Amino acid sequence: MPSVQAMKKPESPLWRFRAGSIALAAMLAVAACGSDAENSSAPATTGSHGAHASGSSAAPQPLRAGERFVDLKMAEAYTPAPPEGGTDEYRCQMIDLGLTRAAFLTGAQFTPENVAIAHHAIVYAVPPGGADAVREQDAKTPGPGWQCFGGTGVAGAEVEEGDAAWVDTWAPGATETLLTEDAGHKLEPGSLLILQIHYNLLATDGKPAGSDRSAVRLRLTDGTPQTRELETWSLDAPTDLPCAADESGPLCDRATSIADVTKRFGPEVGEMADRQVEECNEGGAPKPGDTQSCDHKVEAPMTLFAGFGHMHMLGRAMKVELNPGTPKAKVVLDVPQFDFDNQRLMKLASPVEIGPGDTLRVTCTHDAGLRKRLPQLSKLPPRYVVWGDGTSDEMCIGIMTVSPRKS
Repeated sequence: MPSVQAMKKPESPLWRFRAGSIALAAMLAVAACGSDAENSSAPATTGSHGAHASGSSAAPQPLRAGERFVDLKMAEAYTPAPPEGGTDEYRCQMIDLGLTRAAFLTGAQFTPENVAIAHHAIVYAVPPGGADAVREQDAKTPGPGWQCFGGTGVAGAEVEEGDAAWVDTWAPGATETLLTEDAGHKLEPGSLLILQIHYNLLATDGKPAGSDRSAVRLRLTDGTPQTRELETWSLDAPTDLPCAADESGPLCDRATSIADVTKRFGPEVGEMADRQVEECNEGGAPKPGDTQSCDHKVEAPMTLFAGFGHMHMLGRAMKVELNPGTPKAKVVLDVPQFDFDNQRLMKLASPVEIGPGDTLRVTCTHDAGLRKRLPQLSKLPPRYVVWGDGTSDEMCIGIMTVSPRKS
């Protein structure tokens, strides 16, 4: 759903999900439909690529010891206005947390006011270092918030380089994002929230369909010396999906397709396809096909708590494996039937300890044949699909929720 702009490999594997980096697609709807992390046996997605059913989110679970709820709301109502005659708009709204002391975010529940037009939402937490860039973006855009098909749409260095954390997702039927462990995203005074809301006006052909003033309820705690601080480690792999055998056209050429992605999203995104190939493929050459993978070396001790698989609309299946091909091999994230409209955070059955010497492999399978079957893609020209932010582009990311440890 969420548009990942060129994700640079950091020196440390512990890096937060880039707010400007995963805007997961202009029609992207990473709709991480509900992060039922409390349920360790979260059901596999259906692979239906269907529309969301309408409905409100379930009530949050009771507060646990030391926790408190903080209710926040958009500053004013917004009436969606999809660009270029379309039916979809991604709108970002800034909310000041008003924190006077540090706190841990242990749960979140996004609540849309107008469920008829709210398709999905992502909640980002921006640290104090990125606050000025967010405020500047908000101030220079007329009306409430700003348009943000590319993630948060904020170009500030602190936001761009990975300090913003993706802390919640919502889609109709979603429950509160909640882990059972004593762990959370640390928020410092001066931190902000960004709500990225995907409004869909398909039912009215893009014409105004009322306003929306959504809200979010945060579950905060002061924490203890034992509280684990959560980070997000994004494990990506290349996408090199050729046109189907019965398809043809200028964009079926890889270089032409990359040039098109560069034109639409800029050089950072355009360079991502070749950068991934160099980092992931032996010999640094593209491997055209349905399935791609990449090994990521673990460089520091950490605990895996949960995982979230993200692709776009041609995604079929994905998994993240620990130490594949060894006696210690273990699948830590498995999405055998990927559904773009039903992506969710999946809590591991029990936390997994990893460290230097371990490898995590992410593998994704895409299907070019879906292009003719999906209304959102069927009218677009065939293309050799590479990494990009748009509906017709793809991604392969295993987004792991982790916490560093000393040893």
